[in-house]
Amino acid sequence: MSITTTKLLDLSLTEITLDAPLDHRNPAAGTIEIFARVITAEGGQDLPYLVFLQGGPGHEAPRPAPAAPAWLERALKDFQVVMLDQRGTGNSSPISGRVVREGSTVKAEVRAPLAGLDASAQAEYLSHFRADEIVNDAELIREALGAQKWTLLGQSFGGFTSLHYLSVHPESLAGAIITGGLSAVQHPIDDVYSTTWQTMIAKSEDYYRRFPGDRERIVQLTRLCEQGKISLPNGDVVSPERFRTLGHHLGGQHGALELHRLLSLPHDSAGFAHDLAGSLPFEGRNPLYAVLHESSYADGVVTNWSAERTMPDRIREDPTLLAGEHIHRSVFAEDFELTPFAPVAELLAQHEWNQLYFPEKLAQADVPVAASVYYGDAYVPLEYSMETAALLPNCRTWVTSQYEHNGLRMGTDVIDHLIGLLKGSRWL
Repeated sequence: MSITTTKLLDLSLTEITLDAPLDHRNPAAGTIEIFARVITAEGGQDLPYLVFLQGGPGHEAPRPAPAAPAWLERALKDFQVVMLDQRGTGNSSPISGRVVREGSTVKAEVRAPLAGLDASAQAEYLSHFRADEIVNDAELIREALGAQKWTLLGQSFGGFTSLHYLSVHPESLAGAIITGGLSAVQHPIDDVYSTTWQTMIAKSEDYYRRFPGDRERIVQLTRLCEQGKISLPNGDVVSPERFRTLGHHLGGQHGALELHRLLSLPHDSAGFAHDLAGSLPFEGRNPLYAVLHESSYADGVVTNWSAERTMPDRIREDPTLLAGEHIHRSVFAEDFELTPFAPVAELLAQHEWNQLYFPEKLAQADVPVAASVYYGDAYVPLEYSMETAALLPNCRTWVTSQYEHNGLRMGTDVIDHLIGLLKGSRWL
C-alpha cells in the first residue's frame, strides 16, 4: 500500500493505492490495484468519511478542482470525501484499448490486463468488475483509513452499488445518500428497459413540443445516416441506431438545449462531426460503460442484449423517438475503439450474473438512507425506485421534478437537501 499527501489550494489530498484480489472469493486468482483520493478541507481532519460511488459503470471518480465537482464544497462541510476509482477505471487497474499504427494499417486493440487473453478468459476476468467486487474494494479502503464506519454517496450506478453495500455490509455504514440510484429490486432487466423505453417516448415528444422544427431535422439526419453520409472525425460512419442514442441528452439537466444546439449545426461541418463524437454515450474512452452496461441491472439473470430486445415497434419504426442509455450490440462494430471488445461483450451478454440485491437483507439494514428520486428519470424508473425505498427500514426519499438524473452535478442544492434528510434537520 502507498499513501501520499499533497495540497490543492486549501484542500488536503491523500492518495491511497493498495492491492486487492481480482476475485475476493478466490484471492489466489491474482490482484489488481485500487486507487482512492481523500479530500479534506482545512480544519476538517477529524470529520467522518463520505465515500463517493461514481455513476457508470466504467467511469472513474471526478478529480477535484476549485468548485468542481459542484457538490464537493457542501459535502466537505460535514465530511472528508473519499473519491474511489472503481476497479477498471481511472488509476484502479484501468481496462482500456488503444489505437496503433503498423505501417499503413491502423488497428484498435485491448491493452493489459486483457491483452493476450482470448474472449473467454477476458469475460471471466471482467465478470469480477461489478458492484459486489467494488464494495469489497471499498471495504479495503475503509479499513486502510482506520474508519469503523463511513457514509456512502452513490450517484446512479453508484446508488446500485450502495444497495449492494447495504445488503452485505450494513455494519460498515453510518449512512447512505443515494441520488438517482434506487435500482429495481425483484424486477427483471427486461422490465427496466421496457419502462425506460416508454419514458424516452415521452421525453422525445416533450422535446419536439419545445423544439418542433427538430423532428424533421432528426428525420433528415437519420436518412443521411442510412446513406452512410454522417461520420465522425476518426472516420466512424454513424448508423441510424447509433445516432438514435443522442436521446441520452434528454435524461440530463439542460440536455435538451445541448441536443438542440448540436442539431443546429451543418451536418457536413467539422463542428457537427466533433460535437457528435462527444455526444454519443458509448465510446472508447470508457469501454466498460459499454461492455458492462446491462450487467449493472442484472440481478441473477442473463441480459442477452435486453435494451435491443425490448425496443418497442413504435420506436423501431419512428426515427424521431430517441434512445437513452439503451446499448445496441452493433456499437461494437461501429465504434472503432470498441471493436476489440466485441467478442467479450457477446460472451458477457450470455453470462449468468450472480444476485446483487437481497430483499430480506435490505429490510434488515437499519442504516439511515436519504435518497433523491427524480420524477422523470430516464434511466432509473420512479415506480421501481419507490418500491426499493419501501424495502429499506430507515429510508427518507425526496421525490422531485426539479432535476433530471444528473441533478447532483448541478450545484449544492441536491446534496444539501439530502444531508439534511440524513441528519434529521429536515423531513421533506
